[in-house]
Order: sequence, then C-alpha cells, then structure tokens
Amino acid sequence: MKSWMKIGAIVIGVLIVIVLLIPLFVDANSFRPKLESELTDALGRQVKVGNLSLSLFSGSVKADDISIADDPAFSKSPFVQAKSLKVGVQVMPLIFSKTLNVTELTLVQPEISLVRSENGEKWNFSSLGNKSGAASQPATPQPSAPGGAASNPNLSVDKLNISDGRLSISRSGVSEHPRVYDKVEIEVDHFSFTSSFPFKMTASLPAGGSLKLNGNAGPVDPSNAAQTPVQANVTVKQMNLAASGFIDPASGIAGIADFEGTATSDGKEARTTGTLKVDKLQVVKKGSPAGRTVEVQYSVAHNLATEKGALTNGKVSLGKAVATLSGTYDAHGAVTAIDMKLNGQGMPVDDLEAMLPAAGVVLPSGSQLKGGTLALSFTIVGPVDKLVTTGSLKMENAALANFSLGSKLSAISALSGKGGGGQKDTVIQNFSSDVRVAPEGTRADNINLSVPSYGTLTGAGTVSPANALDFKMKADAIPFLVQGTTSDPKFLPDMKGLASGLLQGVGGKDSPASALTGLFGKKKSK
Repeated sequence: MKSWMKIGAIVIGVLIVIVLLIPLFVDANSFRPKLESELTDALGRQVKVGNLSLSLFSGSVKADDISIADDPAFSKSPFVQAKSLKVGVQVMPLIFSKTLNVTELTLVQPEISLVRSENGEKWNFSSLGNKSGAASQPATPQPSAPGGAASNPNLSVDKLNISDGRLSISRSGVSEHPRVYDKVEIEVDHFSFTSSFPFKMTASLPAGGSLKLNGNAGPVDPSNAAQTPVQANVTVKQMNLAASGFIDPASGIAGIADFEGTATSDGKEARTTGTLKVDKLQVVKKGSPAGRTVEVQYSVAHNLATEKGALTNGKVSLGKAVATLSGTYDAHGAVTAIDMKLNGQGMPVDDLEAMLPAAGVVLPSGSQLKGGTLALSFTIVGPVDKLVTTGSLKMENAALANFSLGSKLSAISALSGKGGGGQKDTVIQNFSSDVRVAPEGTRADNINLSVPSYGTLTGAGTVSPANALDFKMKADAIPFLVQGTTSDPKFLPDMKGLASGLLQGVGGKDSPASALTGLFGKKKSK
C-alpha cells in the first residue's frame, strides 16, 4: 500500500511539473493573429490585442491590452480600450492540436465610449457586428456571410463579462460633459449574435447612486445593434436626477430618486413602466427642494428612431394629494420639448404645501398654507428650458397662517368702513384664478378671493422672475395695488383707480374730473 502511495505521489508530482512546463513549449502569442482576426471579423471593427500569456490552471489566455476601433464616422479613438482581456479556452485542443476554442471573454477595466450622432439617429455602436461598418477590413479578403454584410456573424461564447469598467455616454455636436458610469460589471451567459441571451449589469451612476439591470437581450440586429431587443428589470438607487442624463438638464428638475420598474424594447419602440420616488425634488430652476417625498407611477412609450414618446398612466402623489400627468415629448433636438397635461382634484393643501418651494412658489415670510383642498388643471407646453404653463386653480376652506390680510389692508379698510385687521391668520373660503407661467414671469387673471372677515377680492396681476408683485385688485369696489415681493407684499390704495371710479361718468376727457384723475396718475417731480 505504501508503495502505491509513493507511486501515486510521484505521478502527481510529474503531472504538476508537466503542467508548469507546457506553457514553455506553447507560445500563446502564436494565437494572437487568429484571435485578432476572429474578433475583428465578428465585431466588424479592427481589434488589437497585446502580449498573450497562457495559464493552464485556469484554462485561460490573458492579453495585456485590447482595443476595439470606433465607427470612423464618429471618431478615430478606440471605442473600447481595456487593461487586459482574459480568454477562457479549452485546454486539451490547445495543447495537443494547437486549436483555439474560446469559451469565455472577460474585459478587465475597459474604457467604453458610447456616442450618439448629433441628429440622434445613430450610435457609434450601431454598426457593431456589421462588416460594412468596420473601421478597417482584414488584409485578406474574407468570404461573405450568408445574407450579405448585414448578416450576424457566427460567433458564440459561453460567458462574456466586463469587470470594473468605465462607461461614458455623450452626443456629437453638444458641448455638455459626457455622463460617466463607473464600476460597470456585466455578465452575459451563452452570448450569440443570432439568439437571445441573459445578462446582468450593475454600475455606479454619475454623481452617486447605483443601477442594476437583470434580463435578456438579442438577437443582435445585424443592421443596427442599437435596435437589439431587450427586456429587463431595472432598479435604481439614489440617482441624482440633474446629473443622471435621464432628464434634460435644461428643465431645471433635480432631486435624489429611487426607481423600480421594467424596460423593454423591440428595437423600434422602448417602453418603461415603474415607480419613481424622489426626495428633495425641484421642478423649476429657481425652486428649492420639496419638503417631502414625491412618488410618480408612470408608463412611457419611446420611439427609438424619432426620439418622440408618450407618457401615460402618470400618477403623481405627495402624501394624500394625487394628480395625473400625461402627454407627449420630443427629445430629438438639442432641448427636449413637451406637451403635457396635469390635473388634480380635491388635493389636501397640507400635503401640497411641502411642494410649493420645489415649484418656485414663495409665500409671505413666516406664513404657511393650511387646511382645505386644491384643484388644478394645467397644460404644460414648449421646450423644457422655456416652458409655458397655462390653466386654472381653485382652493377652498384653507388658511394662510401667520398672515393677516386685514392688517395689510388697513388703509383700504378705512375707505370701505370695514375692519378685519385683528385676525392672526387669513381664512380663505374660496380662491380661484386663471394662471400663465412662462420664463418672463407669472400672470394671474380673473382672481376671485373670498375672505369671510373682509369680503370678496377680485383683480389680476403679475409676478416677475425675481418674485416682484404688480397686481391691481378691488375689495368691495375699492381699488388697491399689491406691490413689493411675494415674501414681503405691500398693499397700497390705488388712488388713481379710486379717483377714476368716483368721477366716472362726470364729463369728458377735457373736463375737470378728467384733469383731477390725471393728477393722481402723475409721478411726483424730484
């Protein structure tokens, strides 16, 4: 028994020595031209690999460097450049017949640059696998694949991986910085150009957060790889909306978001459905973060060729306040344009109050909206950096706490013979107005405000982008002005309007009444 054990030990030792010595007799670099040729032929791009080394223990060949050329229509720089390429091979055919049978490809620390054309119709990876789009053709003419240059190459790999990659996404002709995704990990099983294959992907998002995809892709579209069918479950954590690239930065939308949903594409239309939860949401450039989480459930259908799409089943929730959002968008230009409708009925004001800063609404200093309900109906149209929002809103049975309208209107109260200045809060029985919000400011028309302690106030006016007020109002037929700012409004008697009302119908334009009215409208001389 001891003799057999010794013999066994000797055999094992000899085998180990043989395994260690075989790489000395097998020159891995002799396979480099074949590896480069097969990868170049498969991808339709010139592929270069560096020094090759063989590891029999892991059954792999390692290349020190690899580069894949870009579509010449986009760039002369590499489309992919990696620190190393690990090629899993079948060991026995390699040793005994010097046949290279690839079973696994792993790109280590690749730099991958995805670029979209200026008109949005093509990506620099669209021609991958299409021999007609190769950066350079092999020196020796190769037989055409069945079906012509647009046919998929006959290549399959058991495992295709990317480890610790860095992915940048940009657009030709646009000055903005590329969006960079770090720590990209991709695992593909049973990859083939001609059939569907499962994949997993994780990445760190620009400005923080993480992305996780899990699904199936393929077969690869032979004429445009960007139109390859995909079905995936999507999980996003702590995404910075302003830096993510998923939302046009010109819109002014910002916040930190989580997303759970699905994404599918048949190569022509992409559909996304899911739930987006956003903290610190800001919806206009001059706004500030909302005070509570906003939840958006939605479905989007996006045409990959025209870059136009439709948002349906949009449901925006802020606590118990729920509104619906639907419409279309066009993202093919430098700035996305939208045509959306936002509607909400019976929304609790207490829940909406936290959203006012995000929309750029500034209340009088120290005040707060409480109680009651709000209804609104808005149409939002235009490029996202110059949106025009029009519609109406109505608020009932609410209060503006810590703001006494009666005190502000004390001068007008004296003219009308009413009091109403003692209340700390302003009770709003009803408020309605037609509103237009545009880059040049906000205009409110047909204002109708019912305050039990004072009566009904009517009028119209504007709020400038700097929140300066210019309103002409009436309270029980007594005209007054609202000036100052939204945080510090000033209520002043409209003496010219008062005089016009008192003298209305007395004489023509050259009468004493007209002259008296003109005096009230003149500026004081310095």
